[in-house]
Amino acid sequence: MDQTAFLLGFTIMSLGSLAIYATGKKSHPSGHHTLLHASVPFIAATAYLAMAFGIGTLFKLDGSVTYLARYLDWSVTTPILLSSLVLLAFHEHGKTGEVGGHLTAIIVLDVLMIVTGLVSSLAGPSFAKWVWYAWSCVAFLGVLYLLWGPLRTLAQSRGMALGTAYNKNVAFLTVIWFLYPVVFLIGPEGMKIITDPASVWAILIMDVVAKIVYAFYAASNLDKALEQHNTERGHQS
Repeated sequence: MDQTAFLLGFTIMSLGSLAIYATGKKSHPSGHHTLLHASVPFIAATAYLAMAFGIGTLFKLDGSVTYLARYLDWSVTTPILLSSLVLLAFHEHGKTGEVGGHLTAIIVLDVLMIVTGLVSSLAGPSFAKWVWYAWSCVAFLGVLYLLWGPLRTLAQSRGMALGTAYNKNVAFLTVIWFLYPVVFLIGPEGMKIITDPASVWAILIMDVVAKIVYAFYAASNLDKALEQHNTERGHQS
């Protein structure tokens, strides 16, 4: 267990949450995005604090370690990030049932992805471990289908500015999220090609990018898009 990495993660996530909220827009129409993105690293900071104290850390017979706090973090923070993308895709349009339907579907798939990944981690070296890993990847593909299929179509229907912002945000998140199953695969929970400390540091870097860097990137894209969107509507009226 690398306590230094966990304490560093707690510090970075705490300061990141504060910075996102302090610099983000607080009013309509982008204020809710600030609240969503600021909450993500705050939750992650809580998980890193728990891991620093060894809370929820399971040492298994094969020598690998499962950090339950990490999976609990992901099961809450990734749906929040996805919710922000769904809200951007609809952006003040769509019936309640339509928005709720897309939110429910993508969050269910996302949580299943995290839970089945946890089951794979907990399973000993066996065929079942890889079945659960594969099923987690299938759920991930379902999330990507919704992001790049129907939700992307909806975002583009809101105009060029909002469609472009959505494309940039979803591309950024997709690239960084693709790295998580790769680290799992080569890490101690999978094929044990890299050590647990190496895996911890790799995930810390990915978490910072996915939860803090992405928040500032997404906010910048959204602010620019809203300005352009308002200009487009002004020209049409």
